[in-house]
Amino acid sequence: MKLKFRKISYQLHLWLGLTSGLIVVIMASTGCILVFEEELKHMVHPNRYYVENIGRNKLSLSELTEKAEKALPEGLKVKRVVMSSDPSRTYVFRTLKMNDEAWTYWGTYLYYYRIYVDPYTGKVQEVEDAKKDFFEIVLDLHRRLLLGEKIGKTITGYSTLVLAVILLSGLVIWYPRKMSKAMLKGMFFIKVSANWKRINYDAHNVLGFYAIIPLLLISYSALIWSFKDVDKWVKNTLNGNTPTEKRVKSIISFEEFSNRENILNLIGNTMEKELKNKKSALVNFPKSEDGTYYAELTYDGRQYRNEHFNFDQYSGDILKSQSYKNNNIGYGTALRERNYDLHTGSILGLTTRIIYFLAAIIALSLPITGFIIYLNKKKKKPKHKKNKVVFPSHH
Repeated sequence: MKLKFRKISYQLHLWLGLTSGLIVVIMASTGCILVFEEELKHMVHPNRYYVENIGRNKLSLSELTEKAEKALPEGLKVKRVVMSSDPSRTYVFRTLKMNDEAWTYWGTYLYYYRIYVDPYTGKVQEVEDAKKDFFEIVLDLHRRLLLGEKIGKTITGYSTLVLAVILLSGLVIWYPRKMSKAMLKGMFFIKVSANWKRINYDAHNVLGFYAIIPLLLISYSALIWSFKDVDKWVKNTLNGNTPTEKRVKSIISFEEFSNRENILNLIGNTMEKELKNKKSALVNFPKSEDGTYYAELTYDGRQYRNEHFNFDQYSGDILKSQSYKNNNIGYGTALRERNYDLHTGSILGLTTRIIYFLAAIIALSLPITGFIIYLNKKKKKPKHKKNKVVFPSHH
């Protein structure tokens, strides 16, 4: 029974690895770049993110929003702003529109702009056509292979599922059928004094083992984003009897809508006061008549460590507030809120980001070293034994 399971695992590992190898290389290589995206952006474009002079007082959020909208092509409105607690940083406004039916990256984003504004003077330091941004293209390649939401996201979603099977089947093959001292050493160390074929084989097995936990966490979190049913099932299962959170709505005012300036200033002032000892504040503007201003305060580089608020877009009243410190949410909801940090490696700060970076490099190498192993075995295999399954073993 054990031998049969090992044979199945080997066949799964081999053929799934050969068919999905290229996609894994693409997702892993782009993932390596994206781990340190924020730091790289600030190094490459300091003029976007930092003001020339730190002033005494910042302009109101409504004034800054107005200046950002004037810098946009006619008719476009701001949909989000990010405010940093760092006094030397600009406010970053954003607007975008997507077409989920498109088949390519260029068709997916109908428009996407980021506007960098000095909060002290209101000077627009740069208007970025984010659709042309290198990191945005890399992100889309990582998420959708530049093939749009329907095709690209489906391919990467199922490829992630395949990767999880490859990793688990690889673990079965990695564990030797008979344990010995020499085999135990071969499980955890690369024999650098051996020939190149053995070094390649060891690199595949040993490095694959060391990277398996972060790669499985990355795969799990990607599956949550890729498949709504999986997301819903995990959340409902872990939440148990905890009540499901309901979407809050603004109370629609039938009076003439002229309150936007006051509401924006109220939200802006609230966020500025709360920013002390935190990293940043994000404000999403309402998307519909009954939508709310969604504001989020982030404590540090971890997205789940936040406080969020929903403001009525007509009255400015806080309709809902929630802190990550509260214990009144279910385990499923709490885990879902950590999904981004679980996927990017920021869950435990810089340490896990470095671990994820190294794991992504290993993931990038595994299809290559695995393919070399396959070619070596194919050359070595006698013709009359063509149909026999040969297993790797530790020396």
